[in-house]
Amino acid sequence: MANEEKGFQKNIIHWYPGHMAKTKREIKEKLNLIDIVYEVIDARMPRSSKIVDIDDLIQDKPKLLIMTKYDLCDKSETDKFISYYESLGYQVIPVDLMKGTNVHKIIDASEVILKEENDKRKEKGLKPRNIRALILGVPNAGKSTLINRLVGKKSAGVGNKPGFTKSLSWIRIHKNIDLLDTPGILWPKLEDQEAAHILASFSSIKEEILNEDEIASFILKKLYELYPKALEERYGICELDDDLIEVYDMIASRRGALSRGGVADYERVSHIIIQDFKNGYFGPVTFDRLTEKE
Repeated sequence: MANEEKGFQKNIIHWYPGHMAKTKREIKEKLNLIDIVYEVIDARMPRSSKIVDIDDLIQDKPKLLIMTKYDLCDKSETDKFISYYESLGYQVIPVDLMKGTNVHKIIDASEVILKEENDKRKEKGLKPRNIRALILGVPNAGKSTLINRLVGKKSAGVGNKPGFTKSLSWIRIHKNIDLLDTPGILWPKLEDQEAAHILASFSSIKEEILNEDEIASFILKKLYELYPKALEERYGICELDDDLIEVYDMIASRRGALSRGGVADYERVSHIIIQDFKNGYFGPVTFDRLTEKE
């Protein structure tokens, strides 16, 4: 960003690479094999990270709504979403991926489905079989870490960039459960640009296609709106308006992001903001909010 600029352009975010369309086609082809769906969402963005067309994709399959990264969210806000989703009929399981908290509940709930399925098979004179689960979520929602927790050892690769998992693959996560792992998917039109920017802030959209200044400024404004104390503690920022140059100058001075002559390096400041946010230096946050009608 040039030093003389007085603000940040807000561009429309779109990211729907070919492998996502391919993944959806392959899921539809294998859907008749699936007994239960694990729908993974990020507890820090419980609305924005929920795949908008998932019901069209999985039809009427039984599903668990698994909220990953529960240890990193603002529980007072995320718990409202848990109650909301439960009121819609979802079985919600919040999990702490670092400690493995509540992961056993996924297995327990799956075994209930397994018993129902095998009881039906027994009535038909068929032998019992393993339950087959499908796991779905947006990129970087923590699916691979969750799988490793379910298996109890490192079986799925873990990447910190969206698009790490490239293809569908079966994994034995329990003696009675086989899991079909899938690459992270979004939806073709990110019509809700607020949600798109939230997804980008939490690295669910590939960083290479984004303007770092825009994402950093969105993070600053969202933190000022929802968690002003965290912003003040980290950067000493007490006021924020649409012109962020003064704020960027303050952060540059505070963090030593200066070029020759003591001039603020704005690109470096944007990178600092994004990395600080990614590393959790603003404390537990949840960027989504329920409306009064919900």
